[in-house]
Amino acid sequence: MPALLDATDSQMAMLADLVEGLEAAEKTLSSMQAARDGLLAMAGRLAVDIARQARHPDGGDMAIRTVAAEIGAAQRVSDRTIERRMSDASWLVERFPAVWEAQGAGRISAAHARVIVEAGAHLHDPDDRSRFAAEAIEVAAAESPNRIRRLVRRLADRFRERTLVERHRDARELRRVWVTDLEDGMAELGARGPAALVHGMYDRLSQMAHAVLEENAQARRREAEESILDDRTVDQLRADLLADLVLTGAPAGHDSEEGLLSELRARVEVTVPVLTLMHGELMHGEQERTTEGTRILAAELDGIIPIDPATARRLAGAASGWDRVLTHPISGALLAVDRYRPSENLRRHLRARDQRCRFPGCGLAPRKCDLDHNHDAALGGETAHDNLATFCRRHHMLKHHSPWHVEQGPGGVLEWTSPTGRTYIDRPPPPHTVTFAEEPPWSPAVSPRVEGMSSPESDRSGAAGHTVSPANR
Repeated sequence: MPALLDATDSQMAMLADLVEGLEAAEKTLSSMQAARDGLLAMAGRLAVDIARQARHPDGGDMAIRTVAAEIGAAQRVSDRTIERRMSDASWLVERFPAVWEAQGAGRISAAHARVIVEAGAHLHDPDDRSRFAAEAIEVAAAESPNRIRRLVRRLADRFRERTLVERHRDARELRRVWVTDLEDGMAELGARGPAALVHGMYDRLSQMAHAVLEENAQARRREAEESILDDRTVDQLRADLLADLVLTGAPAGHDSEEGLLSELRARVEVTVPVLTLMHGELMHGEQERTTEGTRILAAELDGIIPIDPATARRLAGAASGWDRVLTHPISGALLAVDRYRPSENLRRHLRARDQRCRFPGCGLAPRKCDLDHNHDAALGGETAHDNLATFCRRHHMLKHHSPWHVEQGPGGVLEWTSPTGRTYIDRPPPPHTVTFAEEPPWSPAVSPRVEGMSSPESDRSGAAGHTVSPANR
């Protein structure tokens, strides 16, 4: 029976009104997005004009960063994101003005505009771009973004002067691998490379995965009582096989004479709550609390990404040293960092306190950052925790080569002042801690000890939260 056969006239009229309203809303949204792109493009042009007036040796890069930081801080968005948006908006407005105008008029959506701009990005002649844009807009006005993708690519190829061989040679220079962090202790690994190699990699993983599935099917048919049946899907097998090949395989054809690359091991920094390490029964189970009812907290990768307790314990077992972070039992504020093998105490203290770049909106992990004096050491600034903070290289440079100004207050709180006079407060994130509301589940007489670590009751600093992190570095 047709789904709307029993709908009343009033219900159908309501549906018609909803469709009309949504259509109008989409046009308004496209127009507003085009207006935002126009403003972002103007901001980019302003930064370039300012840089040209001052004849900056960096070609305007610092001016663009400064403007992006001003906008990003006001919108509570990373300045890297704003800079990327400024670049995309400038490309759209300046190179494809007809596409931008069509979006502003509501003829096409922002998604249509992105597809058209991506397809025509390599058209360098202004006349070719204009003719391509005019034809692409007509196609986009009648189809969805997904449907026009292949059509506008073919259309753009008609206007290209360079052959596929020439374009592929340049495109190979953009090959890379990247990581995107996800929820629940997961992450994505992406790779860009020649299509033949990428499809070959995927095909090999698929063949290996299907071979495992076939073996599993044969094992089920044999009904071998002692065999451990594998119920992984083909996608799960591809992922597991990829991890095995990358983490255990030697880089044939790329290694040094000494075989150094094959000896390298993946390096991660993990923060592990002490209760997670103590309760090994979680290695093979799903229990989330100790027998005494204390909740076992997740460990963290780079102080940001949660990982499951079993993985944390396996990583901890291979660690060459320990960092212990002591925190105040009430406020959670960082009090001290010590280590079984002491070295660079202050650096570890600041990494544990800051956990990321301290510029507003930036979340880059501390191991990729610099430590910088708030008050220059050359001008008498002390090398101490209350005069140091963690900054990524981008914002380290911005701090020294732009009108942005920062002051550090008690507890590592930073007060930033933007070039236009806006003020932003950046506080250290709370450390990943375990705070005992009641007596811990062990007694002083049988308090667990790790070599080089004092027991909880022996700490006289008032710290009750213990974060233990294996240090493979």
